[in-house]
Amino acid sequence: MQPSIQTIPTKKLVGHRIKTNLLADKTFELWSNFMPLRSEIVNNVSDELYSVQIMSPSYFKAFNPRSEFEKWAAVEVDHHDIIPAKMEPITIPSGLYAVFLHKGRAIDGPKTFQYIFTKWLPASNYILDDRPHFAIMGSNYKHNDLESEEEIWVPITPKR
Repeated sequence: MQPSIQTIPTKKLVGHRIKTNLLADKTFELWSNFMPLRSEIVNNVSDELYSVQIMSPSYFKAFNPRSEFEKWAAVEVDHHDIIPAKMEPITIPSGLYAVFLHKGRAIDGPKTFQYIFTKWLPASNYILDDRPHFAIMGSNYKHNDLESEEEIWVPITPKR
């Protein structure tokens, strides 16, 4: 599983956020609250859904599945001038990303992440950058279907 390496411009998103961790995962709660209100976002760029994770700079240095991080359910918008009630803006700064295609059920995602962080990243010419991680779920995303696809975007910077 080799990623494409892409530089993205700044992205503006609107959505919901929650504090969670890997052991007491609140992803279902987050998306259950976001999806019924999604249609209130009138200036979205596409129908793609973004799952964004914002970790502290030390999150991966002393990895602990109980460590909290901020998780977002969001869509990309062309500006932050119109934000529906009960939603917030988030900005993903421009930068370099390794983009992996996860094929299969969402529940099998941890295998993809294990490969990225224990095999690909250590062997690559990159290190993690301190920017948001995110997944994009487009038209080929089917949640727990074996044919489902989502893009996993990992922020990177070249090793020195």
